[in-house]
Amino acid sequence: MTRQQVLELYFMEARFKLVEVAAFLDRVDRAKGPPDFRLAAFRKAMKELSGKKPGRAKKVLLAFSDPTTKPIAKAPGKGACGAWPAGK
Repeated sequence: MTRQQVLELYFMEARFKLVEVAAFLDRVDRAKGPPDFRLAAFRKAMKELSGKKPGRAKKVLLAFSDPTTKPIAKAPGKGACGAWPAGK
């Protein structure tokens, strides 16, 4: 596809998602309490979006991922939390 075709096909959806992210961050900023590891991972992932090199999707995914390679004996919880709690 051409750049124009990609923009025509995906721009409105991407625009919607970006507005949703902005609304989420506004809600987080208005809320009381300390930030946690998920917010830190989210902000790290957002920094990857401003880059101009290919591979942004991979870098965003890696911002949320556990970088360790050694298996653990038992999962610490019942489900995924969406981000790696570094040091926990």
